[in-house]
Amino acid sequence: MKPHVTLVNPAAPSGATMHLPFALLGLGYLAAVLEKNQYNVDVIDCQVLRLSMEEFRTEIGKRQPDIVGLTSTTLTYQSALKLTKIAKEACPNCVTVIGGPHVTFWDDKALSECPELDIVVRREGENTFLEIVQRIKAGKNYHDVVGTTCRKNGKIARNPDRPYIENLDELPFPARHLWPLERLREYEDILYLAMSRGCVFWCEFCATVRMHGRKYRMRSAKNVADELEYLHKTFNVDKFTFCDDAFTVDQARTEELCSEIMKRGLKIQWNCGTRVDMITKELLLKMKEAGCISVWFGVESGTQQVLDSMHKGISTEQTIRSLALVREAGLKPVPNVILGFPGETKETTWKTIKFVERISPDDVGFYNVATPFPGTPLYDLVKEKGWLKVTDFDKYDTTTPIFETPWLSMNELEKLREAAFHHFYLRPGYFVNNFRKRSFWTLSTALTILTHLKGSLQLKLRPN
Repeated sequence: MKPHVTLVNPAAPSGATMHLPFALLGLGYLAAVLEKNQYNVDVIDCQVLRLSMEEFRTEIGKRQPDIVGLTSTTLTYQSALKLTKIAKEACPNCVTVIGGPHVTFWDDKALSECPELDIVVRREGENTFLEIVQRIKAGKNYHDVVGTTCRKNGKIARNPDRPYIENLDELPFPARHLWPLERLREYEDILYLAMSRGCVFWCEFCATVRMHGRKYRMRSAKNVADELEYLHKTFNVDKFTFCDDAFTVDQARTEELCSEIMKRGLKIQWNCGTRVDMITKELLLKMKEAGCISVWFGVESGTQQVLDSMHKGISTEQTIRSLALVREAGLKPVPNVILGFPGETKETTWKTIKFVERISPDDVGFYNVATPFPGTPLYDLVKEKGWLKVTDFDKYDTTTPIFETPWLSMNELEKLREAAFHHFYLRPGYFVNNFRKRSFWTLSTALTILTHLKGSLQLKLRPN
């Protein structure tokens, strides 16, 4: 008899801003691979359904799965452990598995902290999780599955890493039909997808390259267009966000996708994120013709000194030129900023705030605070220097200061971030420009932010 698998997305801690797409894509791919191999799988998304711990206990108890697979970011890590314990209590014979970016770099600690957890899946999980399910179905031992960390003979054993999936076209589209889409649309009427995995850069604050490898693996343009067309026709959705960290690394592939969208006559709107050193005016014009409406960038800082400390590999001059190109092409540039990176001072923070107002006078994505996620060089640095002050992962929401440096205290950083939003949205020019453009949506967003801003609210314009 084939095992019954339930996949679980933990809810974010109370009061935290949680972005949905990565859980949906990560668990969605796992579910699709299992369905492709004829396994019984369902999903409990505690975030979308707004389930309490006790409501989850009832739900998982009714289903009685043989295998419970949870995903975990740093922000949802502690919630994932609590759900794992509940799952084991409600289904004593089930095998519990957690994967995702946090446990990839916290695997031994997760197993030590949670006796109810049986297996940690590191990095990409599709083939690893499938093999675990296959082993359990066959009644075989799963202790040596490549890409996992588990208990073996009373000790925690880390098996070798699994090679990355080279041909992403082999993966089926995420099993979105397993989600309550009508509830999902209460958040926003946008569907998320990804064209690539991996990265060719090594930014100090980012875990992407450590999670997915320092190689840019791309789906074919046809495969991505097939997914867009399927989603458009099946779910009647015409708004999409590409979650790739750098959508235009392969500009020829991006142009090919745009051509596919136009050839199929898809009347859709979409946005994406990329680097300021990876666009041209010609590419932006073609993206606009294919339905792109905005491009978000990791501007990160308005001072070269801080950018260099981040190993970002860009200059402020490139940022100025690139965002000008985006506006000239008729697209909306959305800069995202990180405040408080080691070396940041009050002076450099205000330079960044004024820099953003100059290059993007109409809108800003996030003023994030530098957050030391496990698996990043930033985490190793602040831990080594003794700067890490907050170890409660429920606070790692990119809006709450987690560490302080000799140059900037946590209290100062919190006030500077709040001041950045007030400074940006209370400028007279901001209201004049948007009234002139009749951009009432943007003005409404600004008023909402200023009404509710308490140093911990994120402006949700992009998925990560």
